[in-house]
Amino acid sequence: MKYKALLIGKNNSVIDDFFDQMGDVFETVTTSVRYIDIIRHLHYFQPDLCVYCIYNEQLDIYNQMINVKYQVNRHEIPFVLIGSREDCDEFEKTAINVSDLTLIKPLTAEMMRIKILKFMEQWNAEPEEEEEKELEKEEKEISESLEMILPELNPTRRKLILIVDDSPIMLKTLKENLRDRYDVATAISGKIAMKFLERKTADLILLDYEMPEESGPVVLEKLRANDDTKDIPVIFLTGVTDSGKIREALVLKPKGYLLKPINHDKLLEAIENAVN
Repeated sequence: MKYKALLIGKNNSVIDDFFDQMGDVFETVTTSVRYIDIIRHLHYFQPDLCVYCIYNEQLDIYNQMINVKYQVNRHEIPFVLIGSREDCDEFEKTAINVSDLTLIKPLTAEMMRIKILKFMEQWNAEPEEEEEKELEKEEKEISESLEMILPELNPTRRKLILIVDDSPIMLKTLKENLRDRYDVATAISGKIAMKFLERKTADLILLDYEMPEESGPVVLEKLRANDDTKDIPVIFLTGVTDSGKIREALVLKPKGYLLKPINHDKLLEAIENAVN
């Protein structure tokens, strides 16, 4: 069996190893570090794993890879990082918990093959009963952790932003970007968000457009149907670029929408306009 590997980045020595020495186990396609290029390759190539061949990248590329990981998670595809110790350490300082497997060069092609194949076997293996119990326990802890994620409100009453997104990475990233200016609470589903709003009032909700179980538009309709939440301004966060779907979203009269990957300056500007 061959695994389909999407190679991202510009570490040519790693890319050459995949093409020249691992062609028997990997069907390989390369893409640039441009976000839309990566997303289109994900859609059309449908890889079994994404491999970031890192080499002397800039901070904005690291942040972009966080958003790539968000999309990769949706497809349940592992994200593998390969590069020098220095490059990998710098990346993982910024993009915490993005990499599912990190391989440090120098490393022979044969060792890369062995490590990746072993990892893929584990990734695709059916979870054991104990592992399933651990997953259930983890999901329960997340659902019951509402009190833990409530922010300690500043005595001067800073504005409270509630971020609703099914990606823990996206929640963490946005919270880090906003916490210096705002109190921030997070919820991984619309259900948890509604429970939060039974006890607290948010000044603004950043709402993921595409979520499992309840989509962003469904959550917004629930907010509008509730007298306690109907006036809270909502900004959609979306990777959807289809004009028809965007028009459908705007019918619900959100305060606006921001396309992923989220631009930090545009995010702050949209929030300021919404809450002031």
